[in-house]
Amino acid sequence: MSNAGKNLRHLRKLRGWTQEEFANKLKIKRSLVGAYEEERAEPRLEVVKEICQIFKLSLEDFLLKDLTATKGGGSYIEKRRQLKMVAEVAEVRFVPVKAAAGYLAGYADPEFVDELNTFTLPMLAPGQYRAFEIVGDSMLPTPSGSVIVGEKVEDLEDVKNSNTYVVLSRNEGVVYKRIMKNNRVKNKITLISDNPQYEPYNVSSEDVLEVWKAVYILQKANAGPRWDVNQLAGMVNNLQEQVSTLKKKLN
Repeated sequence: MSNAGKNLRHLRKLRGWTQEEFANKLKIKRSLVGAYEEERAEPRLEVVKEICQIFKLSLEDFLLKDLTATKGGGSYIEKRRQLKMVAEVAEVRFVPVKAAAGYLAGYADPEFVDELNTFTLPMLAPGQYRAFEIVGDSMLPTPSGSVIVGEKVEDLEDVKNSNTYVVLSRNEGVVYKRIMKNNRVKNKITLISDNPQYEPYNVSSEDVLEVWKAVYILQKANAGPRWDVNQLAGMVNNLQEQVSTLKKKLN
């Protein structure tokens, strides 16, 4: 006798997903998830394969083994396996410089996004992430060629002033900057470079397509720039002048 219905319900609850959320991941109707869990129907083979891929299970284990039996006991190995099934590994899709122009056109196309190379980082919590390769010296001391791993920001209202973000906009494409919001002007944000040689500039909120909060910076060893004391002093002075100018504008 198949344990598919019981196991499907158990696995869903391990991840804390609603039937609607699980149905979306399996690309089926929510009513089908309910029917499978209540054993009013048997899941199709393609659905079973998708479940097994998500939870790293064999077809035999999912269909024949009672996965709920180890919930309260079982061996150490069985408990570790349960924990691994619960831990959803965040997959990061990578946008290299050569793909940046294509990303501007295809960022909302699931087929285009699926074609991007992916990697994982064990320190990332579950969420939606993207990685962007940056070029140029506008964000020094972050060197050109660094990869910015960003977490999706769903609403511009959630952006925190002075934090760094990867911003995708219609006119500027993909840029990595600090963001300042002007409370008096709701329809614009100011993008600021860490290198004070570059002037801040405004972008219309309506032109912003995506925002990704920088959570990690990946770079080659010894790739950072070397600064002398005079360069640093000049940068600090320029930065202070820009901050003072921005404060006057915001006030």
